[in-house]
Amino acid sequence: MRPPPLVTPPVRPIRRRTLLASALAAPLLASGCGADDDALTFFFGARPQEAKVRQRIIEEFQKTRPDIKIRTIVSGPDALQQMLTYCAGGKCPDIIMAWELLYAGLAERGVLLDLNPLLQRDADHATALRDEGFPTLYDTFTYSGGQYALPEQWSGVFLYYNRKLLADAGLNPPARWSQAWSFAEFLDATRALTHKEPSGRTRQWGFTDAWVPYFSAACFGMNNGVDWFTPPIGPTRTNLGDPRFAEGFQFYADLAVRHRVAPKVADQQSVSAPDLFRRGKAGMMMGGHWLYSEFVGKPDLDVDLTVLPVGPHGGHGAYTDVGCTGLSIAADSPRIEQAWEFVKFATGPVGQAIIAASGLFVPVLKSAMGSRGFVEAHREIRNLEVLTGGPANSRPLPVTPAWGKVSALLERGGNRVLRGAATADSLGGAFTDDIDALLEPPA
Repeated sequence: MRPPPLVTPPVRPIRRRTLLASALAAPLLASGCGADDDALTFFFGARPQEAKVRQRIIEEFQKTRPDIKIRTIVSGPDALQQMLTYCAGGKCPDIIMAWELLYAGLAERGVLLDLNPLLQRDADHATALRDEGFPTLYDTFTYSGGQYALPEQWSGVFLYYNRKLLADAGLNPPARWSQAWSFAEFLDATRALTHKEPSGRTRQWGFTDAWVPYFSAACFGMNNGVDWFTPPIGPTRTNLGDPRFAEGFQFYADLAVRHRVAPKVADQQSVSAPDLFRRGKAGMMMGGHWLYSEFVGKPDLDVDLTVLPVGPHGGHGAYTDVGCTGLSIAADSPRIEQAWEFVKFATGPVGQAIIAASGLFVPVLKSAMGSRGFVEAHREIRNLEVLTGGPANSRPLPVTPAWGKVSALLERGGNRVLRGAATADSLGGAFTDDIDALLEPPA
């Protein structure tokens, strides 16, 4: 599961009063993390069908290690606060699903175990994972010299498209990240796909967005030749004020505000982007693999995938966000050795093969991506390279323990541009200075 990037609260010390007041965490604390037996506790976020896939991985693992029992705990809507609540009460789960945008705060607080000593001890396993994996995904979970998770699934964003609608418009979108279309070509395509009634009401949109709009706009900025933050892991500054980034961000905003080929942010409060796309009311939709199961197998929806467009200052190929989750181990777990055995299994060939065949996740090992199970689970997709080539063409979103404060400021400023109340140039100057100030390490 890859939930949208939530605006999370700043990471603060958790007092006992706060712990006792947590209505969400209390029942889980009693029934999940609070047990005194020797079972490993595994904390993750998942929809019901995704939780079943994780259970299959657990069942396969226990065939090889029947001596290791695992109890699952499904995350609530605020995973970070829930995790801090557990750990403040001395009940931190043994195995923790790590989100790229949230794990740095836990790592900095000493909640997560640095896996480097375990990887050094299991050198052959570490080498095999590196050879079969993607450096960008591993590096996403490398913070301040520590490896705080091993990647388990990729879910960067791309474009779904309605094959029939694009064929009717005479459009043949690119199938590879290395052969991306330009901003101008993409705009022409969205115009060709946008149809209006004589009254002026739009009956079919060229483009709609199922992700978080200001994150999507940032991807367009990155595809115009500059990263969002520098460096992406432990950033010291943002590039919002770079004219290239602002141009890409503005291009995305103009799709709705100026060109009217996409619904405005306010319009999507009445009907969701997946609904528009599912009903044939939008030719293309931006989103990730977490939406795939909603569209596959629908008799009236012939769906395929294409890549994001590249701006005039970008390269030949397009980039997406890393969108990766990983598996971590709690630093104070009394069962680190058992937890390590499961993490190796789930992120290794067998666990990844199960993920590949499920059709609910994109695996992070090349062998699993090329497996018959993965191909069969995506048999309706012709442009499968959009998925298999995604990890190698990913760029990390900002990984910082200051993410809660940074994201709140980014959302306010970004949404003003997306509503047409300001231009992307407004994200430079003092606004950029305010973001950079949040990234400064405490004195």
